[in-house]
Amino acid sequence: QVRLMESGGGLVQPGGSLRLSCAASGFTFSTTRMNWHRQAPGKERELVASISSAGVTTTYTDSVKGRFTISRDNAKNTVYLQMNSLKPEDTAVYYCKATLYDSWGQGTQVTVSS
Repeated sequence: QVRLMESGGGLVQPGGSLRLSCAASGFTFSTTRMNWHRQAPGKERELVASISSAGVTTTYTDSVKGRFTISRDNAKNTVYLQMNSLKPEDTAVYYCKATLYDSWGQGTQVTVSS
């Protein structure tokens, strides 16, 4: 059974930073591409960042390029999202997802506000 547990969200001022974590289990993490998605109120869920199984290749949606960094630790079955220079428009519930599986975690709320 695929399980994903996101953590690290919170309330931060514009320009601040947060580091999200996602602990994964129930599948072979080290051979699976991992994604971070987010869903803002009233909007569809969008793909934010993706990382290949070995962590060599990463991709980002344009709005977060240069500010967010996705990384992973295959020894810990964990994927991270370092978010810097946060903006109010980054406010959303953030979810990690294992590609090829349909399961979602509960997400972690990120609120950027002064």
